[in-house]
Amino acid sequence: MVLSDRSIREELASGNIVIDPVDIDDIQPASVDVHLDRQILVFRNTRRPYVDVRKSLDGLTDMEEIQDGIPFMLHPGEFVLGSTLEHIELPSHLVARLEGKSSLGRIGLLIHSTAGYVDPGWKGHLTLELSNVSSLPITLYYGMKIGQLSFSQLTVPADRLYGDPSLGSKYQGQTEPSPSKAHEDFTFNNLQ
Repeated sequence: MVLSDRSIREELASGNIVIDPVDIDDIQPASVDVHLDRQILVFRNTRRPYVDVRKSLDGLTDMEEIQDGIPFMLHPGEFVLGSTLEHIELPSHLVARLEGKSSLGRIGLLIHSTAGYVDPGWKGHLTLELSNVSSLPITLYYGMKIGQLSFSQLTVPADRLYGDPSLGSKYQGQTEPSPSKAHEDFTFNNLQ
């Protein structure tokens, strides 16, 4: 069951859903608009000839900051990581789905490749996987509406929440775009 605007407002008022900051005008009929934060993690192709998923991405990315009123130019075919301006927290009985704004999709901006699902127990800013699939550069501004979150109720509350030590949750509490930590999934035994 997807939460309506009324249910979203009730969950926000009760503190079950945390979105900080939140503007009541960002609540849509069945979602909440989220905005782009300042930090953009840019991949630099000059340091290594390829990405090895078994190794840390240290040295492959640089953090840039979007200044007020000055856009970050996302070029055709470019992929960068951004972040929501909002800190988001979910309770044990809800999941969220991050989707792009249709107006931005119509100009070729994708805001996630695969990371659109937000587990119960999540706390932090969401990392955005920003891609330009158009043939022209797209301007990204600090604070612009970048996506929307919809919320669904679980059949029963989750037993183990995101962030539980037994799950190996890698991104709990992040405050800025976080590069992949896929290398942490590899152990010595499965590298052979």
